[in-house]
Amino acid sequence: MDSILLKNISLPEPSGGLRQADITIGDGRITGILPPSSGHVAGEGCEVVDCTGKVALPGFVNMHTHAAMSLMRGVGEDMMLGDWLDHIWKIESRLDGGFVFNGTRVAALEMVKTGTTAMNDMYWYPEDAWRAVHGMGLSGAVSYVLLDGMDPVQAKVQRDACMAFFEKMAGVPGVRPMLSVHTVFTVLEEQILWGFDYARKHGLRIHIHLCETRKEVEDCRKAHGGLSPVEYLDSLGLLGPDVVAAHSLWLSDNDIEILGRNHVNCVHNINSNLKLASGYMFRWKELSEAGANVCLGTDGCASSNNLDMLEAMKTTALLQKAWREDPSALPLHDLLDMATVNGARALGIDSGAIEVGKAADIQIIDTDSTFFLSPGPFLANFIYSAHSDCISSVIAGGKFVMRDRKVEGEEEILRQARKVLDRIK
Repeated sequence: MDSILLKNISLPEPSGGLRQADITIGDGRITGILPPSSGHVAGEGCEVVDCTGKVALPGFVNMHTHAAMSLMRGVGEDMMLGDWLDHIWKIESRLDGGFVFNGTRVAALEMVKTGTTAMNDMYWYPEDAWRAVHGMGLSGAVSYVLLDGMDPVQAKVQRDACMAFFEKMAGVPGVRPMLSVHTVFTVLEEQILWGFDYARKHGLRIHIHLCETRKEVEDCRKAHGGLSPVEYLDSLGLLGPDVVAAHSLWLSDNDIEILGRNHVNCVHNINSNLKLASGYMFRWKELSEAGANVCLGTDGCASSNNLDMLEAMKTTALLQKAWREDPSALPLHDLLDMATVNGARALGIDSGAIEVGKAADIQIIDTDSTFFLSPGPFLANFIYSAHSDCISSVIAGGKFVMRDRKVEGEEEILRQARKVLDRIK
């Protein structure tokens, strides 16, 4: 079909209610949002979908994950981050491109089934990850990751491989490449400077783990004359609106001022942070008011155990209310923006909202369940009551990637993934 008409679908109103509309889609974009009474007639080749009883929301944007870890759930349970990383790195030394391709396909399948239409991935074998994500119809970014372990020889090897990857990917349509610097404590300063410089010369965004644990901050202060990781990067002149800072958890007031002033994209990964006991007092409100763009992510399945953004939204809101002792600490529309349009802005994709002209990245929620019987606000019922299996269909880039909870080829994706699990046994 050349175009799609979502007939009699509902859209959330700022008041908490719903309004009905007909949404037209063509050439991958939303071309119209019309009242059902408009008398709009679908043209030839347009697929008409009756969406009575269903609600449209923008697709989620998962702003920090390690997608191929979908095949590594439970491999490092009950560990602090440092011990967990040592364990994971031993496993990762046995991986290959086939594992990453199949693991990323499983992740993409899970993301589709939980309403995500774009993602920001940081993992190995990025070309294989790109093939998997692109093949599932999703958008977003995959990274070449600089992680030299403070070894100059390894740093040179990675620089050469990094340049080769981006030269090969130049001009390739679909998922956009990104350059990742793993952390300030696993990458040489010379390599950090080179990575940021290379990325900016080639118009790439930069993805980095930042201030994930208290220990990371303490170690950085010891190594860099009392500077926090944020202050350290700022002293090197590296922070800007092209930087995606995953975690951004252990922040001082000065760190927040720096991140805001530089309009950095800060990604909260609540379930991973809780599970690894890294912390929970994410200062989203202070970051937003300072000028940072605050987004949500799940992290990888080896630490968060799933890629469900709806679950991440609920946990995020509940923890904000609890530690701030304020039930109004995170309004629903701000929370939805963090999971959708803020992430789209961080990636530079024209998505994240149900508006004419935006990319047609849409999740369709079926309200025919106990969770939506209440007259309460739709977003409250969706985020606090429902589970992601209420997401019945997903459109990404103007095409259905899930219909009525079915994704084309999902059985084969799982069958092929089972074949590579011996890599981590």
